[in-house]
Amino acid sequence: MMKIPLHIRLTAIALAVASGLASAQQGDAAIESKNGLVVSVSAPASDIGAAILAKGGNAVDAAVATAFALAVTHPSAGNIGGGGFMIIRLPNGTSTTIDYRERAPGKSTPTMYIGADGKINRSLTAAGWLASGVPGTVRGLELAHRKYGKLPWSDIVKPAADLATNGWALSPALARSINGSLRGKLGRFPTTVAAYGKPGGGEWAEGDRIRLTDLGRALSEIATRGPDAFYTGWIADSIDAQMKRNGGIISKEDLRDYKAVERAPVKGNFLGFEVVSMGPPSSGGIVMIETLNLMERMGVGKVAPGSAEYFHRRIEAARLAYLDRARYLGDPDFVQVPVARLVSGTYADSLAKTISVARAASSVELGADIVTPAPESEETTHFSVVDGSGMAVSNTYTLEAGYGSGVVVGGTGMLLNNEMGDFNKKPGETNTSGDIGTTPNLIAPGKRMLSSMSPAIVTRNGQLVLVTGSPGGRTIPNTVLDVILGVTAFKRDVRAAVDAPRVHHQWLPDTTSIEAGGATPEVVASLRAMGHRVAMSRGAGQGDAHSIFYDAATKTAWGANDKRSPDSKASKPN
Repeated sequence: MMKIPLHIRLTAIALAVASGLASAQQGDAAIESKNGLVVSVSAPASDIGAAILAKGGNAVDAAVATAFALAVTHPSAGNIGGGGFMIIRLPNGTSTTIDYRERAPGKSTPTMYIGADGKINRSLTAAGWLASGVPGTVRGLELAHRKYGKLPWSDIVKPAADLATNGWALSPALARSINGSLRGKLGRFPTTVAAYGKPGGGEWAEGDRIRLTDLGRALSEIATRGPDAFYTGWIADSIDAQMKRNGGIISKEDLRDYKAVERAPVKGNFLGFEVVSMGPPSSGGIVMIETLNLMERMGVGKVAPGSAEYFHRRIEAARLAYLDRARYLGDPDFVQVPVARLVSGTYADSLAKTISVARAASSVELGADIVTPAPESEETTHFSVVDGSGMAVSNTYTLEAGYGSGVVVGGTGMLLNNEMGDFNKKPGETNTSGDIGTTPNLIAPGKRMLSSMSPAIVTRNGQLVLVTGSPGGRTIPNTVLDVILGVTAFKRDVRAAVDAPRVHHQWLPDTTSIEAGGATPEVVASLRAMGHRVAMSRGAGQGDAHSIFYDAATKTAWGANDKRSPDSKASKPN
């Protein structure tokens, strides 16, 4: 019998799923597996990752395959033209991180987005060719695979390439998303309309088959030639030439010189659990660990979840952690970040003494030295992977805003990010609207912009417990924190922890948002009486925390796709 190549078998599985033979929607129960799980925002991408596990790949192989597949099936955030962070926990308990955050192009300047009127010109970072940082995704996935993967590179990239080339059936949510974006930002750029517009005109509908042939060609080249096809080959030539024609500044040299970096994770302890997350240039790990440290010292484990006492402690801890984010955090290759101090118990002891148990603090007064008396996008995506050996990957990556800069590089099918907006764009101006102008995150050539992405892994007594993360801009650390609190402090199962209403406070603006059902009217009234500004959301729209709980004793994983995203799925190997 003729042996069918691995990538062809995997592509056949993905195409069957994309044609509607498997449902994206899943019931209330978490998905159980002893052979591994992949949980992501997109059913076809989750199934491609699970198929890699079924063929003998490990968690990193499945994560890389899922990431490339999401670049096809979740174009608002999945990408090869953006960047992100990956946490890897090996079966022996060792953890490491891969930083593939975008970098500022070589021609960047600190005031490049300031208009003639002295104000930030937000249109320049919202869309267009000048909004993009140098993409890091392909180099980051390469570094993770080269050091920790198992299967051949081509076998794990080719399924995504084939899916883009052959097409897949659109879900209702994705059809609406593409149509709406084509009426807006995407419609401004002819190369983008050519890539994502419906052939013959009109709008996409549920069940229509969309084919991204140029993206399939680019992914095929990356699969066969490796990442150099992106950074020094014809894809790099295309980016360079089109940047020059359209006022962008990313050059062939910027692409050639880009490097992903392996960094040590940041770690903290909370109620006997260890939290492993991403350090700078991500702010998420430090914000989460600092918040948890303060909450533990304020006795959060002894108060009822959902009570005014709980929310007050939760808000005040986050307020101080996000203030430190503004004061200190940036690219560690450019600024000295006091990581050890910020996540230490000693520092938490000193901060906890300043918190009133009865009254809300003033964010403006706390940050008076940096506030000038006047936000990151929520379009990111996260996925979690565990394999049969207990190896785990937590990966969050993004284009920044939905569909990034809106720009597709002609001939490549690739959407570019608009991550330059994550820098502090006006030196010295930090205002009550949420703009930050502190020094650590100002624009500089080659610098990585600060991020809130917070991929996380939780362990207890050296054993894997939880893999989680979320999109959501500056809400990300709070969303991930709520899932961690649900599993650790409140002993919820992973399905309940993911489904539970979430809360967000980011120092400035000085307002707390709580998802619908998260607090009773009596609790909200109590919080307001304490001086908190509280806004109740109408629905459940904070984050998208696709998570996996792992029982090391039975070597069983339970995956919970976040039902806030209708196309999400937890997939296990067949």
